[in-house]
Amino acid sequence: MADRHAIDGFEVPFHNSLAEPIQFGGVPRVFAIVNGVFAAVLTLSLGVWWLGLPVGIGLHLVAYALTKRDPYFFAVLNRHLRQKPYLDA
Repeated sequence: MADRHAIDGFEVPFHNSLAEPIQFGGVPRVFAIVNGVFAAVLTLSLGVWWLGLPVGIGLHLVAYALTKRDPYFFAVLNRHLRQKPYLDA
């Protein structure tokens, strides 16, 4: 009686991956790509490998910690940055 709205023969299987955000290495896909390109530019193009690798790994670890705490952190941050302020203070 718990599922009184279900009609026999009309159940749809729902996979959990359809509701979760797409992530690479535990961080959102867009951030992982931008971070990887930034680290690659510092490391390969400028030849500053001693700076590019630690910065890339450090940013990835910070993003991973934020994403582990809240999977939608970067989506909320993006929405917050796009909204215009209501008060001119």
